[in-house]
Formats: sequence, structure tokens, C-alpha cells
Amino acid sequence: MKKILSVMFFTTVCLSAAFPQNPASSSRPQARRPNQNGIVRLDSLRWRDVCVLPDPVSKKYYMVGPGGRSVRCYISTDLKNWEGPHVIYTAPADVWGDIPIVSIWAPELHYYKGKYYLFLTFDTRHKLCEQWSNWEPNGRVTRGVAVLVSDSPTGPFTAFQKKSTLPPDMMTLDGTLWVEDGVPYMVYCHEWVQVTNGAIGYVRLKDDLSEIDGETKNLFRASQAPWSKISDRYGCNVTDGPYLYMGKTGRLYMTWTSGGYEGYTCGIAISESGKLAGPWKQQDEPLYKNDGGHGMFFKTFDGKIMLILHSPNNSNSRPVMLEMEDTGETLKVVREFKGS
Repeated sequence: MKKILSVMFFTTVCLSAAFPQNPASSSRPQARRPNQNGIVRLDSLRWRDVCVLPDPVSKKYYMVGPGGRSVRCYISTDLKNWEGPHVIYTAPADVWGDIPIVSIWAPELHYYKGKYYLFLTFDTRHKLCEQWSNWEPNGRVTRGVAVLVSDSPTGPFTAFQKKSTLPPDMMTLDGTLWVEDGVPYMVYCHEWVQVTNGAIGYVRLKDDLSEIDGETKNLFRASQAPWSKISDRYGCNVTDGPYLYMGKTGRLYMTWTSGGYEGYTCGIAISESGKLAGPWKQQDEPLYKNDGGHGMFFKTFDGKIMLILHSPNNSNSRPVMLEMEDTGETLKVVREFKGS
């Protein structure tokens, strides 16, 4: 977990309580800063909560991840060799007005209608009005997903508002973009710290992604997955890192992460209707259970389906890239992409 801002990247404190991290803190556990410079191999990076954008304009892959109050980026043409890091965004002191930003979690980079968008979770120490009487310091705080825009994948990026895009009274994180029938939506996690049984929800966005355009709604709760373990300490279930993929038979797949019985665990939920509204069914068996998660899907320029996540869920976290197969019924792991 993050004690020194310049060296910390995060996952959820409930996972740290359920699995051995530092239970006295309420930030994501630290990982080594990805400070390798120049051309580096994928397996040499120590990083977590990363996202890969295959840019249709440049035909390059952009891998973004957290770096304190900044977003860092490595660039590749083959998924094996990565050049960087480039700092593509640093949160200004007044990005949320008089509420200081402590760190950025789990950045995602999306290309939509000719522009590039960062979906960022901003973390603060600004306490919400509601607090648990027996909660630790910095428990329920202003934490939320904000959308930023740029004409380039490397910035500069501009925030639309001086607050989270999602309602500021909600503790939200790990927002992602999904477009259905030409309409953009944000899918996000409603933090367990506020609701105990963490939720994954969605909300319609305005066409330029500048604001929400409707009411937030839950899709499901973490406890609905048989592989999601209740925290021994807090009695909670975590939701982390949702990401969606439309299958070849019209099924809509969502990977998401929680605390499992063998550590940090990545599962899959399926909407057989092919629609975001569901209903969603949790797959009984996890997608990845080797103390890894916060996954996202992308397609290579030659059409392969990939999943990138981080494992293990500690200071040695590294990006793990997996080749996937769409069976028509589900998505399954074929092999790890070694980059060699």
C-alpha cells in the first residue's frame, strides 16, 4: 500500500485485509515504479493496473499505467519491445479545485470518434460526510472516476470538470468505456468501502464523454460470483477492474476482479443478451486465479484476442499478457504471451 506517494501503485484495501498486505492502510499496495528507460521487454516491467490501446491511427500499441499523480506510457509495434516511459499526464494541483489529488489509479486510454480519452480514478484524503464509527483513518474519502480528452494518445489531456465525471458522493473507481448501438456508457466499480458488497454499475455518457447523461445503475454485486471471497477482516466483497468484450456469437463478456480463495482473482461474467443491461451470469470458474487480476481485453492488429493483467498482487507485480480463445460460449486462456 501507498506510504510514499512517489513509489506506490494500488489495489483495494479489502484485498489487503483478506490477503496479506498492510491492513492498516486504505490505498492500493505498492509496486515498483516502471522506471526502466529506453527499449524494454514486457517481462522486465514491474507495474500494475495497466491498459493497452491498439491505436488505429498510428498502428502502435500504447500501454498506460499509474505513476503516483501521473500516467505513464510505453509504446510498442510488436508487444515484445516497449519504448518509454513517457509521462502523458500529471494531475495539476487544482484539478479538483481545493481537494488535493493524492494519486491516480488504473488509467485507461480509449480512442473514440477521432479523440483520445483517459479514464482515471483520482484518490484523495478528503473525507466524505458519511463515516463508519469504527473505520480506520482515511476510510470513506472522495474517490472517483474522471474522463479527460486529447487529440493525441500522448497528450496533453484536459479534464472536462473539476470533479469526478461520476457523482462525487459515490466512491467509484476503475471506469471503462463501452459503446452500444452508437451510445457511449461508462462501466465502473462502486467501492466496497462505501457499500460493503462491492458493485459494478453503468451509466450513459454524453456523446463527447464530458458528462453522464442519466442515472447510475448496478449490474451486479461481487458476492454473486461463487469465487469471490468475503474478507475475513471487513466482511466485504471487492469489485475491481471491469472490462468488456463482444464475443463472436453475440455474447457480451466482462472480466472483473475480486478477492478469491487463492488470492487476487480475475473472473468473467456473461450477458447472453449481448446487451450491457444484462442480465449477467457469473461464470463458476475464475478466468485467472494465480494471485492476479485487474484485466483488460484488446485485439492485436492481426486479430488475436489478448488479456493483460498484473500478477502477483504485491510489490513484484508485473504485466502478464495472455492469448485468449473465444469458444462461442466463453473466453478462455490459451497461453501466456512471453514476448520472445
